Amino acid sequence: MQQNNTPIDWEKIPSPAYVISEELLRKNLETIAKVREEAGVSIILALKGFAMWKVFPIIREYGFIYATASSYNEAQLAFDTMGTPVHTYCPAYADIDFEAIARMSSHLTFNSLSQYERFAATARTINPTISLGLRVNPEYSEVKTLLYNPCAPGSRLGISADELGQKGLPDGVEGLHFHSLCESTSYALENTLKAFETKFGQYLHRMKWLNMGGGHLMTRKDYDRQHLVKVLRNFKDRYPHLEIILEPGAAFVWETGYLMATVLDIVENHGIKTAMLDVSFTAHMPDCLEMPYKPVILGATDELEGLPTYRMGGNSCLAGDYMGNWSFDHELSIGEKIIFNDMIHYTMVKTTMFNGVRHPHIGMWTRDGEFKLFRTFDYNDYKNRMC
Repeated sequence: MQQNNTPIDWEKIPSPAYVISEELLRKNLETIAKVREEAGVSIILALKGFAMWKVFPIIREYGFIYATASSYNEAQLAFDTMGTPVHTYCPAYADIDFEAIARMSSHLTFNSLSQYERFAATARTINPTISLGLRVNPEYSEVKTLLYNPCAPGSRLGISADELGQKGLPDGVEGLHFHSLCESTSYALENTLKAFETKFGQYLHRMKWLNMGGGHLMTRKDYDRQHLVKVLRNFKDRYPHLEIILEPGAAFVWETGYLMATVLDIVENHGIKTAMLDVSFTAHMPDCLEMPYKPVILGATDELEGLPTYRMGGNSCLAGDYMGNWSFDHELSIGEKIIFNDMIHYTMVKTTMFNGVRHPHIGMWTRDGEFKLFRTFDYNDYKNRMC
């Protein structure tokens, strides 16, 4: 629910729209900055979860001046808008992108030994100050949804301890990177570190840095931040020469914004009422269908007997573009606003224009109680994606 002192006036915002709250964003930034200082680690923004570059100046105010990228486009965006070199990891680098990525990167991580052997010399030639690393797979994760578990059996992500032990650590590797969390707790990190040290601890004395990846949901209300600080400080005590890097994505913007939609129609079939919206689950909220998970709607509850209850229907032609059921304290009407909560992380970065549906506007509700429109989309945005 909205918790700031400048309630959003939804009537001032065009529909549909992604709306980030400046006040809630700043609250998260304060929390993450406190963890960074208490733990003595580096925390950088993962663009794969959040890339609304119009608010990067606000993020920089709190000392977060670096970002991590997973592609050429993300690296270029971070380099252009953050104004600092990028930490880059790609599952596989392509010749067409690699030289540009190397020029923009301070840290560059390879997913496999073969990619390191292929590109490492080129990277150092292009950027003599670059620090090269390897992504390793601790083969331990507490993530239950396989779609988001990078340590599942047969994973294509990261080098196993067996492979690294057989082939040996290449010369010139200065860092290791692992990623096994997804909206996880500090206790999951603690358990992962035990597995990681067992499998890869022998290499750490030769390293300059360790990147613990993302998935550290330290801004969630029930997250044990003091335990996280303890885990990180204990690790640093064991390896005081290492720079420790965390790269959360969702944590920066967890519960900081919304997707506002409007009811266009209400249809009924076999007693099921569906509110037809001007947004699409498949195009604008894809994780709801992929994970799946049911988002919170402000002013609504899970289905309760005796209350008006509706599915929410998307505006694409995909038969499964819907989710439900929610109950309201009144009958919905055409033109009514539906506010989906926590729709900033892993939403805008995943959207599509499938079916040619209108893409939501993007903006910020400021601390001064005003709506600042960052971006609107029209036919040309759709046309220019086609050929």
